[in-house]
Amino acid sequence: MLTVHVRTPLSRLLLPVGRALARAGLRPDTLTVIGAIGVVAAALAFYPRGRFFVGTLVITAFVLADLLDGAVARAHGGTGSLWGAFLDSTMDRIGDAAIFAGLVLWFAGQGDDLVLAAVALFDLVAGVVVSYTKARAEGLGLSCNVGLMERTERLIVILVATGLDGLGVPYVLPAALWLLAVTTVVTVGQRLVEVHRQAAAAAAAGRTP
Repeated sequence: MLTVHVRTPLSRLLLPVGRALARAGLRPDTLTVIGAIGVVAAALAFYPRGRFFVGTLVITAFVLADLLDGAVARAHGGTGSLWGAFLDSTMDRIGDAAIFAGLVLWFAGQGDDLVLAAVALFDLVAGVVVSYTKARAEGLGLSCNVGLMERTERLIVILVATGLDGLGVPYVLPAALWLLAVTTVVTVGQRLVEVHRQAAAAAAAGRTP
């Protein structure tokens, strides 16, 4: 999937940077928090004012911290801790929510488009549901590694579209918001079907969560 194809080579490229940061005494959890704070601050400072290109550049810079924390963890001789994994996932959701919230504020305010404000809000909520379905399935001992539009894909689509809109490219941001609305619903449906299949198989075998 795109998530794997994007993250794996980029993680390898960032490993030397991770080693340098580890030697400087930086911890993975620190990078995770710095990245999340940066994304939230940039999204809520730039997007509601329509400064999409600059905002996207700043957000993208802080998003890289999401990959650097893994590189720093490997440089410290491990793949991270349970707490680190929990913190990383939680900060990711906060950052993603801030990005869409910034767009909602723009379209509900100076952007003067309540329809797109509603679509952006729908994308925010649907993205949370996509993440929740996987987390809940795994909490029940099932797997849920399916879906058309996972977190990395959603982030790439919205950041590229918002950045291009900031450069004056017409229609790309509305198209991206509508695309995400459709594909996140499809993704939730795919996960419901997959979990139902696994749950039915477990019930037939006499297994319970």
